[in-house]
Amino acid sequence: MEDYESDGGRMLFAGMYVSDIAREFGTPVYVTDEQRLRKNYRDVYGAFSKEMDTRIHYACKANSNLAVLRILQQEGSGIDAVSIGEVLTCLKAGFTADRIMYTGVNVSDEELRAVSDLGVMINIDSESELERLALIGPGSQISVRINPDVGSGHSDKVITGKKGTKFGIPADRAINVYSRAKDLGFDIRGIHAHIGSGGQSVEPFVDEAEVLANITNSLGEIGIELEFIDIGGGIGVPYKMNEEPMDLNEMAIEVTDMIKMETDVKTIVLEPGRYIVADTTLLLTKCVDVKDLGTKKYVGVDAGMNTLVRPAMYDSYHHIAIADKFGKVCTAKYDVVGPICESGDYLAHERVLPDPQEGDILAVYDAGAYGFSMSSNYNSRPLCREVLVNGGKAELIREAETVEDLWRLQKVPARLLR
Repeated sequence: MEDYESDGGRMLFAGMYVSDIAREFGTPVYVTDEQRLRKNYRDVYGAFSKEMDTRIHYACKANSNLAVLRILQQEGSGIDAVSIGEVLTCLKAGFTADRIMYTGVNVSDEELRAVSDLGVMINIDSESELERLALIGPGSQISVRINPDVGSGHSDKVITGKKGTKFGIPADRAINVYSRAKDLGFDIRGIHAHIGSGGQSVEPFVDEAEVLANITNSLGEIGIELEFIDIGGGIGVPYKMNEEPMDLNEMAIEVTDMIKMETDVKTIVLEPGRYIVADTTLLLTKCVDVKDLGTKKYVGVDAGMNTLVRPAMYDSYHHIAIADKFGKVCTAKYDVVGPICESGDYLAHERVLPDPQEGDILAVYDAGAYGFSMSSNYNSRPLCREVLVNGGKAELIREAETVEDLWRLQKVPARLLR
């Protein structure tokens, strides 16, 4: 979690007063620090590339804003995409097809054909997908997603690597699947697994690497030599003040040691999303109501579960500060709640805050991953703006929707208008 500076009780973000950004662009608004984004990419690439040849494929489902993607394209990143929409968005942002890996799940023939026609490497998720791709895109470059029966993550809803989840091919069927892929004439490049999202411990990643290394060695015995081992993403970030960040250097050493000692593979691929973007971004929201019900106090704001769904969906924690009362003495505990007509619409429970008042700007920390990308139009509320800050200057990188945008693709049959 970023430790932001204060100037006389006014919170600073990337050289600007937070309340000034909110005043200029309105609320709610997502605000991203360009230099923090670049630093995070360089940190994870630097830690692993010291140990072995490394490719970073940013998991763009975390945040697919074109400006964010363009910055990472400039930094040299590749892409992990999970839909044809993400593939096309990344091509629009300047990535070439050879820097994108498509890792879909339960993929339709139509989507498989669209991805294949673009020349993007496909990470096979099932035996059915393998057989269908042989007809749709024979000879395609592929990797195979393995379920290693190793799980990690901040919630049961985001653990993807345990046996029984919907993702990947069980490890004990891997050799047969690769053998079949060879017989079908695919250009086999790698092996992949993803164990979950938000892991804060190194050990599960090492266990995962061991499973992939053992399969890789068995593949060598049947004449299949792999170019890379892809350990997926899921590197966690500290959302609370007392949490320690993942030790990237320790993770890099232990995971790459496993690969280097146990295999002849020269390249490791990682797919961080959250680690790169989470702490780059604040969600700014305005206090519109303060309510004391005797048993509980509420701060009502203009951002809700439609704007940031993680607290309601995962019971996730995001630190919250009042921008122009930064570091002030806290007076009471409040639930921070939004305008959505649901009891589950909240951003925070039982937070100690300094005397909130209508008009205050609240800053919700670490909102860059799965913030805007999971927002919705629930209650017919338009999506909010996004802003990029660099060198003390703020630039609009997504305009807010209007109510008219909600109607734009809808059609009312003529008979209903008579």
